[in-house]
Amino acid sequence: MPPRDNPTVRQARLGVELRKLRERAGKPAREAAGLLSVDQAKISHMESGRIGISEERIRRLATFYSCDDPALIEALCAIAREHRGQHWFDNYRGILAPGFLNIAELEYHATAFRSLESVTVPGLFQTENYARILFSSVTPQLSEEEIEARVEHRMKRAQIFDREEPPEYKSIIHEAALRMRFGGRKVAREQLEYLMDVSQRSSVTLRVIPFTHEGFVEVTQPVLYAGGVVPQLDTVQIDSAFGGRFLDSEADLKRYRALLDVAERASLAPVESRQLIHHIAREL
Repeated sequence: MPPRDNPTVRQARLGVELRKLRERAGKPAREAAGLLSVDQAKISHMESGRIGISEERIRRLATFYSCDDPALIEALCAIAREHRGQHWFDNYRGILAPGFLNIAELEYHATAFRSLESVTVPGLFQTENYARILFSSVTPQLSEEEIEARVEHRMKRAQIFDREEPPEYKSIIHEAALRMRFGGRKVAREQLEYLMDVSQRSSVTLRVIPFTHEGFVEVTQPVLYAGGVVPQLDTVQIDSAFGGRFLDSEADLKRYRALLDVAERASLAPVESRQLIHHIAREL
């Protein structure tokens, strides 16, 4: 099978973690290749996510690298067992850009979330009308078919909250995002009312940073911290008008955990946050 031209972020992450294990063990790629009886180029492709790797080979490499973390090994094997077409977002392959599938895949497998939004409501908490307005404002302008596909995909992402045990989601939203009137008063009010409903879910904690807080200055890029089944698979996604970036280095994860901690300290308590959202909705 030829190497993949465009591995998913999750496929690439499997390779990254295998490379980390090898480097921590101080093993050169040629020795790993020798263990598996493959050429060194194949190890490079495995570690870049361009070709798959079997569960059996992962376990052999883990033993060779003296990895004594069974939870991490099992998590990596679980990724290796996944295949294209088994999840709902695979139906959008060839319809939407890979970034849309990558964020849906990240959310599907995450066990917990923390997010920070300064200008818009988090994607998982958006109403259909609110999302449609956002996608309709993209430059250059999208076709109607593309807009509707993106809206449908965004709405389906929220299915993670319908699970018997939904993931915990801690969201921090700046008051600026709540006062944006995207689509006009009716759309904005509907979105705020839905946000209040969302905040009542047992798995959701919603906090608002008010304009009156003078000590918190944050960039406008949305931040999503997704917890993995093991801490080593935690991922940060940074969104922008030109696409998202996925970060997984220990330094980046630590930095964004600290940022989210600061933002949480600057925010109102959940009850006070709901009161502020209600107040803003009444003004519309």
